[in-house]
Amino acid sequence: MITPLDIQNKEFKKGIRGYKENEVDEFLDQLMIDYEKLYKENSELKENLEKISQQIDQYKNIEETLKNTLVVAQNTAEEVRANALKKSELIIQEAENRAKEIIANANKETEVIRGHYNEVKKQMHIFKTRYKTLLQAQLDTVLKDEMFLDNNK
Repeated sequence: MITPLDIQNKEFKKGIRGYKENEVDEFLDQLMIDYEKLYKENSELKENLEKISQQIDQYKNIEETLKNTLVVAQNTAEEVRANALKKSELIIQEAENRAKEIIANANKETEVIRGHYNEVKKQMHIFKTRYKTLLQAQLDTVLKDEMFLDNNK
């Protein structure tokens, strides 16, 4: 690529009927100034392009990091949800087992109480029967004694 310095240092051979040296020099000077501006502008644009390219790479890295972070967050959320579901199922199962145990104990206690009730009822019946028998015997004895006394009078 030709640089502005190449344009400035370019010398042409002189021919018999060549161009006017002043006009060629003026044109080359103007060409060198314009070319130097373009060259600087091109260099600046390349630098800006490099900076922008680096920023794009940086943003792509950030984007990739964010995507990875989002994936990790989603996976973590799914794991937390799954663990919570398992834990809730375990708690429910434990509660159901405990409820069954409480019901079974209550049924056993009810049977024990029912057995005691039946035993007390049976004992009460026996007591009533014996008491009636005793009273009847006492009554019979009193009636015999009364009859005996009435007959002896």
